[in-house]
Amino acid sequence: MIHAAEGLTATALWFPAAQDCELRAEPLGRVIAGQVQVCTHFSGISRGTEALVFNGKVPQSEWARMRGPNMEGDFGFPVKYGYAVVGQVEAGPRELVGRDVFCLHPHQDRFVVDATQVTPLPEGLTPARAVLAANMETALNIVWDAEILPGDRVAVFGAGVVGALVAYLASQIPGSEVILIDPRSSRQVIAEELDVIFAGAGHEVDGFGAFDILINASASGEALAAALDMAGQEARIVEASWYGETSIALMLGGAFHARRLKLVSSQVGAIPASRRARWDFSRRMAKALELLLDGRLDVLISGETKFEDLATVYPSILSDPDTLCHRILY
Repeated sequence: MIHAAEGLTATALWFPAAQDCELRAEPLGRVIAGQVQVCTHFSGISRGTEALVFNGKVPQSEWARMRGPNMEGDFGFPVKYGYAVVGQVEAGPRELVGRDVFCLHPHQDRFVVDATQVTPLPEGLTPARAVLAANMETALNIVWDAEILPGDRVAVFGAGVVGALVAYLASQIPGSEVILIDPRSSRQVIAEELDVIFAGAGHEVDGFGAFDILINASASGEALAAALDMAGQEARIVEASWYGETSIALMLGGAFHARRLKLVSSQVGAIPASRRARWDFSRRMAKALELLLDGRLDVLISGETKFEDLATVYPSILSDPDTLCHRILY
């Protein structure tokens, strides 16, 4: 066990109220047996979820279920939130000290957590790309929930970070035909970099054929409706978006029942039942990090900001529709 210096403080990003943020200094807890102290290299902003938290759009009914590991406060504000941090262990068990690790933790320059909460980066994975780990973990869970098989024709709606990662993973399944759909033409470069077919609007997939699996990662009710229209007989539609307090209208008449379509949800907070007997969260996170070894995934990093400037620019990062994963440099 290597101990840390006494009396250290940390700086973290807090939301005192809706649409307000600030950097706060706070005491750093003493490292005890079974814990590690981590000095942060990078954190990543997950635009969709963090925007809901920042804007106070998390329904009170979901406050308990939406709590993130190491989050402080609550969604009624003030709250400290975030879940993509990469840093180096500087105190704790000797086998971990000096290792670069990923941790589900809010934006903070130094922190103390149980050693079981950090996952060492695999050899060859840069800390700068490892900020995508939480998104990759979500994408992996979605692919599991989608039950994609070799040869399946797959449509993914939404070329944000999670949607792009889902399309990337699906395209690795032998014989699969994957198309990434997003109305923003600027997202075509992502599909091209990841070697996935891109469509800017629903009509562009005419002639592609009926789909076996359709995944909505766009947080758009219109996209979900389009998925139902494009689904083949007994196809599986996975809703991977989270809408917060927003309601959507969905027509389940027409051919929905005649085609015996399956509409299922996917949420990263639980491992699919088909894998739960063999997989735990630690194994899933380790696999997510391993899946990030492909350097092409750097295309999903859309910008970088110094931590000391974060409180000033955070609202604009969330409001910019071109933001993918925005990386924070410490």
